[in-house]
Amino acid sequence: MTTKKRICTVIIVLVIVCTVCVGGFFVWKKTGKGGSKSSQKVYVQKVSSLNTASDFKLSNRSFLGVVEAQESVDVKYDSSKTVAEILVKNGDSVKKGDKLLTYDVEAINLQLEQAKLEVERLQNEIASNKSQIAELEKEKKNADQDAAVSYTTQILSLQSDNAKNEYDIKAKNVEIKKLEASTKNAYVTASIDGTVKNVKTVDKLQQDGGDVIMQITEEGDYRIKGRFNEQNSKDIMQGASVIVKSRLDDSTWKGEITSVDTSPQKNSGDDIYSFGSSDEMSQSSNYAFYVKPENFDGLMLGQHVLIEIDNGQDTSINKTGIWLYSDFICKDGKKNYVWAKDKDGKIEKRYVEIGQKDEDNGDCEIKSGLEKGDYIAYPDKSIEEGMTATTNEADVSVPPNDLDTNDNSDADTEGGDEDIAFDGSGEDGMAIDEDMLASMTDEEIQEYFNKLYGEEENAENADGENADAADADAAFAE
Repeated sequence: MTTKKRICTVIIVLVIVCTVCVGGFFVWKKTGKGGSKSSQKVYVQKVSSLNTASDFKLSNRSFLGVVEAQESVDVKYDSSKTVAEILVKNGDSVKKGDKLLTYDVEAINLQLEQAKLEVERLQNEIASNKSQIAELEKEKKNADQDAAVSYTTQILSLQSDNAKNEYDIKAKNVEIKKLEASTKNAYVTASIDGTVKNVKTVDKLQQDGGDVIMQITEEGDYRIKGRFNEQNSKDIMQGASVIVKSRLDDSTWKGEITSVDTSPQKNSGDDIYSFGSSDEMSQSSNYAFYVKPENFDGLMLGQHVLIEIDNGQDTSINKTGIWLYSDFICKDGKKNYVWAKDKDGKIEKRYVEIGQKDEDNGDCEIKSGLEKGDYIAYPDKSIEEGMTATTNEADVSVPPNDLDTNDNSDADTEGGDEDIAFDGSGEDGMAIDEDMLASMTDEEIQEYFNKLYGEEENAENADGENADAADADAAFAE
């Protein structure tokens, strides 16, 4: 072969190789991994599962409650004492520590004097017995054996009497201390703030028997009893602010947890808090807490309510319908769209109308264009219309989204149809520039696409290109 023909052959081979490489590149660019768009699968999720609208859901921060009468405390009196005077009457308001009744101090003093006299008598009896024992011991030394036995019996009897008297003295001294304390505190005081009810006179008390002379009910007619279990106990603490919600309408009341009962509550068949399981090992223990609302307007005794920990949610937007996180919204000029599954199971641009936007929560209202039963995909620069939608993550062939969180930085955040801006194009929101690629070296092109589509895919592609180059070298050698 002449040199001229050899040069022509080389030129032809190089042209063919270049044509194949360029054509393959644009095919790969157009179809992602070399297959058709319809074979590429994109993961989609149901709108209802992504909806951030604040429809009520019973959660670990919501508790069932019931309106009940305020706590009542029984006031008992010491039946061993005489009531001198009852200082309060039905309907009186009292504070903790206020005096409710007094005992007859003169009667107590009389009992105290009698107890002291009894101690003195016992002490004298002990002294007398000791004197007799000493005398009997002297006589016993001079007595014969038979008489000595009689003396021993008398001595032992006197010693036994002294032991009993010493025990009685100890008991009387305890009684004396109690009586002395009673003379200093000859009255009964209120244990809580509240209203006095069911006061009995001394005569009525004697007729009825028992030791409850009156009751004190906490301030206010009602309180709200809630229940929590061991799994959400961290949310309940005394002094915490709560919001009480009616189950009949939209009425709400603000309140405060006044007390927490850490004694496990028993569930009964008609208990509103019971979950109906008889397997004790599968249940969690329930505990009670009590709420004092700021007012009771509109509340009824026995009314069932919902109690939520107050985290400022009453000042947030009242969300209804469909709300999605703004990251799901893309921009096409002045129009907003999402990547949605169409009726044929393919990915399409679904244009939507944006309403309110919650800047704090990062979500926005979808006024039209989507239903709760639709399926949508999280935006990714690799997604194109015509790809296949799938709900199985294992089938996904589009690489995991690498959406730059700054892609929406230039978006108008005032809400409406101007608040989201993601165009789904190449890196940094720019379309791929073929002229720019033409000016790059092979290493620069490979690095560019590694960043754009992922190193793993380009590694496979690079292997293919290396193989093509090897074939070209072989052809050139021939």
